[in-house]
Amino acid sequence: MKYFFLSDGWTTGRVWEFGGLWNEVAWQRKPTIKRLGLYIEEATEKLWLYQVEDDVLMVEVLPEGDTAIPIGQVVLKRLMTADQVIEKLCSSNSALPAPPQISTDSKLPEQINQPT
Repeated sequence: MKYFFLSDGWTTGRVWEFGGLWNEVAWQRKPTIKRLGLYIEEATEKLWLYQVEDDVLMVEVLPEGDTAIPIGQVVLKRLMTADQVIEKLCSSNSALPAPPQISTDSKLPEQINQPT
């Protein structure tokens, strides 16, 4: 698998594989692109982690909806390996959302004593 980070407000477009633009007729399916539940924060942006299959070489990304400023073609050409993603997540100060807090005043179940 390969990976990339994509900012909130952006979506994927066309996809390229070894033979050129992804051909759904030849492959008999769309490419597998999955947004995972992990993100990092850089400046004021959330960058979500996406996973793509190994056959994907490049991914076009587009802003969602209409934008006032025209943006040219943006293509991600250097997709990341799992090791590179782990390194990026570890080096980020805000790689994961904070885990839920466990209340300290909640009572634990009493221990059941077994007859001996």
